[in-house]
Amino acid sequence: MPDFFKKPIMSSHLWVIYFISLILLGFIFYYQWILGIIMTVLLLASLYYSIRTEKNLISETEEYITTLSYRVKKVGQEALLEMPIGIVLYSEDYIIEWTNPYMSKFTNDETLVGKSLNELSSDLIPMVKEERDEIWIPLEGYEFQTLTKKDERLLYLFDRTKQTEIQNLYHNEQTVLGIIFLDNYEEITQAMDDTAKSQINSKVTSILNDWSQEYGIYLKRTSQERFLAVMNQQILNQLEKSKFEILDEVRELISDKNVPLTLSIGVGLGGVSLPSLGELAQSSLDLALGRGGDQVVIKEESGKVRFYGGKTNPMEKRTRVRARVISHALKELVQESDQVLIMGHKSPDMDSIGAAIGILKVAEVNGVNGHIILDRNDVDTGVQRLVEEIQKSEELWSNFIEPEKALDMVTKNTLLVVVDTHKPSLVAEEKLLSKTEHVVVIDHHRRAEEFIDHPTLVYMEPYASSTAELVTELLEYQPKNLKLNMLESTALLAGIIVDTKSFTLRTGTRTFDAASYLRSKGADTVLVQKFMKEDLDIYVERSHLIESTKIYRDGIAISIGDSTKTYGPVIIAQAADTLLTMSGIVASFVISKRKDGRIGISARSLGDVNVQVIMEKMNGGGHLTNAATQLDDTTVEDACDQLKDIIDEYFGGDSE
Repeated sequence: MPDFFKKPIMSSHLWVIYFISLILLGFIFYYQWILGIIMTVLLLASLYYSIRTEKNLISETEEYITTLSYRVKKVGQEALLEMPIGIVLYSEDYIIEWTNPYMSKFTNDETLVGKSLNELSSDLIPMVKEERDEIWIPLEGYEFQTLTKKDERLLYLFDRTKQTEIQNLYHNEQTVLGIIFLDNYEEITQAMDDTAKSQINSKVTSILNDWSQEYGIYLKRTSQERFLAVMNQQILNQLEKSKFEILDEVRELISDKNVPLTLSIGVGLGGVSLPSLGELAQSSLDLALGRGGDQVVIKEESGKVRFYGGKTNPMEKRTRVRARVISHALKELVQESDQVLIMGHKSPDMDSIGAAIGILKVAEVNGVNGHIILDRNDVDTGVQRLVEEIQKSEELWSNFIEPEKALDMVTKNTLLVVVDTHKPSLVAEEKLLSKTEHVVVIDHHRRAEEFIDHPTLVYMEPYASSTAELVTELLEYQPKNLKLNMLESTALLAGIIVDTKSFTLRTGTRTFDAASYLRSKGADTVLVQKFMKEDLDIYVERSHLIESTKIYRDGIAISIGDSTKTYGPVIIAQAADTLLTMSGIVASFVISKRKDGRIGISARSLGDVNVQVIMEKMNGGGHLTNAATQLDDTTVEDACDQLKDIIDEYFGGDSE
C-alpha cells in the first residue's frame, strides 16, 4: 500500500479548515464565479503547500526519533560497560554469571565469571542471605559501598575509597587531650633534699620529653607532678599499639633507686569541644588514680572506657588526714539524715558484713537509727557462722533487715551507705539507690567503669587491704563515747583477716594499726578462726577442683570444675587461694558452673600477674591479686578458651 494511504497527509484540524473553506467557496461561486475561480486556485496552492510541509515535518521527526533511539541505546550500552560502577550478576548458588568490564580491574584473573561471590568478599553472601541492602567491603586496596537487588540477583559496587580516606583523615586528625600525673610524687620527694629532687625531676622529664618527641606529642608541664599532652587520634592509636610502654620506662628507671614513682595518664577523645575533652581527660585521670594509679585510662565521648597498664601493686598513699576528713564528713551526713541504711554486695563476705557493722556503730554514736540490709537467703556457708553468732546478740541482730523492708523504710532524707562495692549491679538491693538523694560509697576495690551515679561522699582506697580496715580507721575519729563490743570488733577483724589471707596479701602498716585497734577493743582471734572453719564436704569438693588443675603457661594454674556440677563462689575462691600456695604457681584461675547457671571464674596471683586486668577483659574486676567474674550464656570449656586467649594477650604472645 502506498505511503499516502498508510499515513495521514495532514493533521485533522487542517482538513476541517479546508472543508469549511470549500463550503465558503461554493457560496462565492454562486454569487461571483470569477472570484470563485481565483479563490479556488489560491486554495489549491495552499493545500499543496500544507501537504508538502506536513510530510517534510513528519519525515524529519521520524529521522530524529530514529537517531535519538540509536544514541540512547548506544549510551546505555556504553554506560553499562564503561561507567566507573561495578555491576555483578550472580546465580541462585551465588556464582558470578556476568560482570561489567569495570570489575576486571580488581582481580588478577581474566574473568570473575564462574567464581563464587566469596572471591570478591566473604561478607557478600551473608549480606544477600540476611537481605541487607548495603555493605562496605575492601577490595584490592579500594573501599566499595555495595548495594544489592536480591530479586534481580544484582550487585552494584560504588568506589568510596576517596570518601573513606577523607573520613579516616578527619578521624585521625581529631584532637586528643591527655593529663599525665606522677603518682606519689609529693610523698617520695617530701623527705628529699633539693639535689635529689632535682635529679628525679630531670630524669622523669627527660624520659617524657623523649617519648613525646618520638610520637609527635606536644607536652607541657603544668606543675611539679602534672603534664598536659596534646596529640591526635593517629598518635593515640600508635600509643595503644605499644600499650603505653612509657609506664614501664618510668617504673624501671625509678625502681633502680627503690623509689616507687609511677605514672597515671587520663585521656579524653571524641568529636567534642576542647573544654569537654579536658573534662573527659580529667575524669579519666580520676578513674586511673581511683584504681590505684600506674595505668592509662582512655575515655571516649560516648562514655566507653579502655584501660592499659595497672600491672603493679599500688603503693599505700592514703593519709590519716584524709581518714579524719572523711570520718567528719560522714558524721555530718549521718546527723543530717533521718536514718541510716547500710548494704554491701550480693552474697556478702565477712569484709562486707564487718564493714556494715562498723558503719552501724557510726550511726548509733551520732544518735541516728541504723539498719543493715541482709538477704538471709543469699548467705554462703563461710559467712553463715558469723551470722549465727550475730543472731545470738539480740541487740545487734535487731538492726538487720531484709531488702524488702528497707524499700518500705527508705525516704528522700535517708542516708544510704554502700560498703565493699561500688557497682550498682552488685549491691544487695539496687532499687534503693534511686530512692534516696544521699549515698555514701566506701570501698577498697579498684574503681571500675560501672559506678554508682552521683554519690554524696566517696571513700575509695585501693591501697587498703579491706573495707573493714577503712571503716576501722573512720571509727577512730568518731566521738569518744563510741563503744565497740567483742562481737562487733571481731566481725571487723574477721573482714581484715579474710581479705588479707591472714595478713599475707595486700597488707600494709595501716592494716596492722587497724587490727591492733580492734584487738584493743576486745576482738577475739580464736572466734575469727571459728568463723573461718570449713565443713569436710566442702574440703573434699575443693580438693576435686584442685585435682583437675593444669598448668597453662609458666606458673599459671587453671582448674575447670565438672560441667555437670555446680559450685558456690566461696569454694572456687578457696580453691584458687589453695592453688596459689603450691610451689611454682604465680597465678591461679578456677572455672566452674554456679547455681544460678552462670559460669564463675575466681582468679588469684602473688602480684606478678595482674588478675584484675585479665578479669576486666571478661566483664569482671577486683584487685591486682584477687579478682573474679561471672559469665552468661557460655560453658566452662568456652570460658576456659576465652580465658586462655586473654592470658596470651596479656603476655603479648601465643601460649607456650
